Amino acid sequence: MKTNILGFPRIGGHRELKKSLEKYWKKNSSYNELQQTAKLIRQENWKFQQELGVDLIPSNDFSYYDQVLDASLAYGCIPERYTELKNNGTTSDLYFAMARGIQTDKYDITAMEMTKWFDTNYHYIVPEFSKDQNFELFSSKAVDEFKEAKALGILTKPVLISPVTYLLIGKEKEAGFDRIDLLDKLLPVFFQQLVQLVVAGAEYIQLDEPCLSLDLNAKEKAAITKTYKKIAAEFPSLKIILTNYFGCYGDHLATALQLPVHALHIDLSRCPEQLDTILNAKFYNQKQILSLGIVDGRNIWKNDFEVSLIQLGKVLKKLPKENIWISTSCSLLHSPIDLNLETNEQTLPKEVKQWLAFAKQKVKEVCLLKKLLNGDVSDALLEKVAANKLANQNRKTSTLIHHNPTKKRVAQLTKNDSQRAATFTSRQLVQQKALNLPLFPTTTIGSFPQTKEVRKWRSQFKKNEISQAVYDQYIADETEETIRFQESTGIDVLVHGEFERNDMVEYFGEKLEGFAFSSYGWVQSYGSRCVKPPIIYGDVYRSAPMTVKWSTYAQSLTQKPVKGMLTGPVTILQWSFVRNDQPRATTCQQIAFAIRDEVVDLEKAGLQIIQIDEPAIREGLPLRKAAWETYLNWAIESFRISASGVKNDTQIHTHMCYSEFNDIIEHIAAMDADVITIETSRSKMELLDAFVNFKYPNEIGPGVYDIHSPRVPGTDEIAHLLTKANDVLPTRNIWVNPDCGLKTRDWPETKSALINLVNAAKKMRAKVSVEA
Repeated sequence: MKTNILGFPRIGGHRELKKSLEKYWKKNSSYNELQQTAKLIRQENWKFQQELGVDLIPSNDFSYYDQVLDASLAYGCIPERYTELKNNGTTSDLYFAMARGIQTDKYDITAMEMTKWFDTNYHYIVPEFSKDQNFELFSSKAVDEFKEAKALGILTKPVLISPVTYLLIGKEKEAGFDRIDLLDKLLPVFFQQLVQLVVAGAEYIQLDEPCLSLDLNAKEKAAITKTYKKIAAEFPSLKIILTNYFGCYGDHLATALQLPVHALHIDLSRCPEQLDTILNAKFYNQKQILSLGIVDGRNIWKNDFEVSLIQLGKVLKKLPKENIWISTSCSLLHSPIDLNLETNEQTLPKEVKQWLAFAKQKVKEVCLLKKLLNGDVSDALLEKVAANKLANQNRKTSTLIHHNPTKKRVAQLTKNDSQRAATFTSRQLVQQKALNLPLFPTTTIGSFPQTKEVRKWRSQFKKNEISQAVYDQYIADETEETIRFQESTGIDVLVHGEFERNDMVEYFGEKLEGFAFSSYGWVQSYGSRCVKPPIIYGDVYRSAPMTVKWSTYAQSLTQKPVKGMLTGPVTILQWSFVRNDQPRATTCQQIAFAIRDEVVDLEKAGLQIIQIDEPAIREGLPLRKAAWETYLNWAIESFRISASGVKNDTQIHTHMCYSEFNDIIEHIAAMDADVITIETSRSKMELLDAFVNFKYPNEIGPGVYDIHSPRVPGTDEIAHLLTKANDVLPTRNIWVNPDCGLKTRDWPETKSALINLVNAAKKMRAKVSVEA
């Protein structure tokens, strides 16, 4: 019997990678210093797992930015616009330019597109494919890191994204071909990489194939069969671990069970029912190893050993121990690193903490389950089993998790709770009269740069080093300065800047009941961007206003409209660690009523425009389309509950970023937001096609400034994008805005970009006026 870890967090226990990356990007440190930080993180991760006795320790699970981008570089899948940089620049400059764009005296190149990794909040860099795409082995990262671990005396299991999944999560950048047809060109390069790994001494290869949790057509399924048969033929001694996660194999199970692989990994956290199906499947060869993903890699709740041992007992009746591996359900990339760092009982009460396990604790759970199955009855182990049982029992009986008025409110939910009083057509006329905005009204998505100074003051306040009055005065000064900047720039609808907020979900969680918080529970979202998801452990409700103070203060400073800024219920749900003892739909409805109460209070306080951000609606979709309708019904209803308590002349905005909308556009329209803002700059307005083809009836702000890149778009560049939008959308329905909030940007680039954005809007108004 072996233990198998699918991947480990790469940011470092104290976000060492984030800090080192940002120093390097700002030219405050060398690439060599960045490499040394990365090396220390990798080696610490490997040694931690080695000391616990993990049998299959992953390598190549580390990345400076994103594992999909790593694969694109490895296979030489580098878009043409980077050719000069590829030929004349450094590999590190090329890598980060693909991720973030680059703007220097010599280069001005836009970044590649970014989207969500399946149904997680992790963002990956989308591979770009052309009809005549060629591949070449360009990077030896996977081999280098395997050798690095081997030099420490640790024989790791390299983790690679399967060629099929890699192609399927990419994008054709021209019409007339199917990206899966590139497989024959990609496989020889992929095999070159395998040869290098075998020569270096690799015995096992973990091939990540999460596309097996999706709906695939016959051609795509055939590509999977072809790939694994060719690998088996070319590398008969290599032990391939076929790794699917985030869902069931479903109707791909027969295909997967007949592939010539050494081990088959199954996610028993997301799909426990598939265990019986596999064990009883006529195609299952019981000589094939099952890697049982029984410890949840996506959530933070402690494993229930009693439940896990029942599941494992079923397998032991069918298979010998040597054909069973105990594993995490997926990579621990999606988990915080170490629960032992959490010592603040004010934000994470001791009673809640006992129910949790972070990445290091999950690795220990995997190893403990193996010992239990191997018959270890030592006092130390039995003590840990007893503690696990007690913690899980305590959670079930805790009084912390229940709030009866909230349960009653959700139980009494009616259709009227999710309906605006009038149709959008009627509301639009009333709102145009009330707001009196020009054509191509300009706004931003909410946050402005969170400088070191802002973060320092917040930290000092949290540590009680400064008083509430001193802190409030600082926030007031920052807010007023931001309002004045927006006024001077000519932005039409202002925001207060959100300087009092740490994170768009964490901030609201701190003000709602039913949430707990970690101090070091950071999880990578993309690149150096890390989030600290709140923990929803109980019933959620609002006990007091959350945003009214600073929104009304900002509105008092200006005659222009200021947007109230809220995070929507689905996004709060998706970007939190959610309780698993009741349906997610119920928790979402609880959050929706809490946000509704805040919306109503903002309207009463005089805010005419309120934005309820829902960037995670698309992300929350189940991976199989058969389950979409159920999810979308309660998700869209939850948004509408939050937005439907206001009058017709109050304009409701929502924001979504880095999502494909074609297949859910009807549901996006059903949200009935007066204005939706979306990301479209990296795709050059391609993501707008769904709204155009559907004839989306409401107002829309297609993003024209990529805030995930430090480059500043010029006025003509923005005007060009707006012209493309104006060619296909009604002029009166178009807003002008960045792709997302400006929190991660610096002030100089932000100011330059927003000045260009406003000038582009003015240019469009003049153009439309002349044409009229």
